[in-house]
Amino acid sequence: MPEPRTFRDEPVSFVRRSGRMSEAQERAFDELAPHYVLDVPRHVAWTSVHPDARLDPAAEYQRVAPLIVEVGSGQGHAIVAAASSRPADDFLAVEVFRAGLARTMLDADRAGARNLRLIEANAPEVLSSYLPERAASEVWIFFPDPWHKKRHTKRRLVRPGFGGTVGSAIRDGGLLRLATDWEDYALQMREVLDAEPEFERAFEGEWAERFDGRVMTAFERKGIAKGRDIRDLTYRRVARG
Repeated sequence: MPEPRTFRDEPVSFVRRSGRMSEAQERAFDELAPHYVLDVPRHVAWTSVHPDARLDPAAEYQRVAPLIVEVGSGQGHAIVAAASSRPADDFLAVEVFRAGLARTMLDADRAGARNLRLIEANAPEVLSSYLPERAASEVWIFFPDPWHKKRHTKRRLVRPGFGGTVGSAIRDGGLLRLATDWEDYALQMREVLDAEPEFERAFEGEWAERFDGRVMTAFERKGIAKGRDIRDLTYRRVARG
């Protein structure tokens, strides 16, 4: 019998970092993870998702409601603010860094955001297979790693073919919202998504207006302080044939 593979065929958009967890972060995983973190069957790596695994949103959230997915939720500031202010909607945060997941759980617990779930996994695998087709009303990608060195740009999340990956998860007419403070990545995002048949622009002019549902975070302020312009993009999932 061949040994199971431990590496993916495609480069991922992150480098997994390890570090010592604080006492509060460890407590978050011990006490809060049973409610917030989805237990996902793995495949070839710890952050992988088994291709046969499927989320049942109605069973997980105990209701039928619009589902908003944030890819690369970081410390969780945006999605916790959204979940706590929009109790009629359901939210799913996708992140690979455990410290960020812990912070998200702690803040969500303080805010009473019970309509939020977290998944520690590689986002393309979540979008393309773990989420049922058309499950998401919106997908948010705010300030993804720009991989700004030329030799690393192949790791960028939004690259040719991404429309098919994310488009599988979004319902017809649903929205894909993006933001970045790196101009060349913003241009790449726009070029890629303009060419993807699954999407059409939901904005006029060069860039979309700033999404008012995105709270201002320290990360965004840092980009502004360094003189980088924040660029938003919004695309609509076209109807399937």
